[in-house]
Amino acid sequence: MKKLTLKDVAKQLGVSTATISNAFNRPDQLSANKRTEILEACKEIGYTGPNRAAQILRKGQSNIVALVLADSLDYMVTDPVANTFIQGVSRVLRENQKHLLLYAGDSDTITDVVDFVDGFICYGAPRNGALSTQLNQQSKPVVTVDFNLEGRPAINIDNEKASYEIAKAALRPGDRAAILGLRLIDSPSTCRIYDSPLLDAESSITYRRLDGYCRALKEMGIEVATDWIWNLPENAGMYAVQAAREVLQSWPRPDVILCMSDIIALELLQCALTMGIDIPGELRITGFDGIEEAARTRPYMATVCQSSVEKGMEAAKLLLSGDNTSMSLPYEIKLGETI
Repeated sequence: MKKLTLKDVAKQLGVSTATISNAFNRPDQLSANKRTEILEACKEIGYTGPNRAAQILRKGQSNIVALVLADSLDYMVTDPVANTFIQGVSRVLRENQKHLLLYAGDSDTITDVVDFVDGFICYGAPRNGALSTQLNQQSKPVVTVDFNLEGRPAINIDNEKASYEIAKAALRPGDRAAILGLRLIDSPSTCRIYDSPLLDAESSITYRRLDGYCRALKEMGIEVATDWIWNLPENAGMYAVQAAREVLQSWPRPDVILCMSDIIALELLQCALTMGIDIPGELRITGFDGIEEAARTRPYMATVCQSSVEKGMEAAKLLLSGDNTSMSLPYEIKLGETI
């Protein structure tokens, strides 16, 4: 069917285009009865109102906020930390009659949506680094979460300090230590980092976590060579299982393994228990994030708890307020039963 235009509808109903437009956009210009009559007639012929895209371009406001995720949508929506963050953003937007558009961080460009949204929340450094540049070059508001863009407000926790504190609680003098990290190098597979160039070292939260671990290790007089640091390309079980098997079969086996997420730590814990390794007697494990599953697992995971729902809510509030002040949120160290 041909899409009805404003002129088509006005002709069919025998009224002016201004009357149709007023019925949808300026109800105070018509009597209540006349507006109801026009809207009912439009509904009968299948006309839902003036072109929404044209209205957005004309008014410069859509009531839509784009949430740019760090990676592909199919991966991010299955990540429990990202999932609860999205819930927080959605809650605040709904309360303010705004709509949410999820946008993949591995997309080619943001130009497809930049004209049709009121602003951007960027959750994690996008896998396609060009998106960060594009976000900073366009004029609409941007709030970043878990990474920084120059001149834009950010929501973070102190990842370096939190990682330092959980590592310091787990380490003992003379320990052999290993680190299971996330997206430290540009590799599509689980591997040791060796001498590979670091990925997004200035902006990535995983490097702040690595900095915290290294500070604690240095204070304890423990050296960790790069072949005892693993890189996982995604925060997913399949990559974590591979890393867990490799590190647990290494000789000599580490006394403590510092994991950059609870998902990694939980897979490591299950592998260790399956192998009959006593936790924490023979091996100590730390996680990061404080997901619900970490609290349900026995033994309880030692981890850094952050509220991803609160982080999402604060990011949405910051964007809607127009404030340009960055915010550091609190976290809690849970010592659990794995250290």
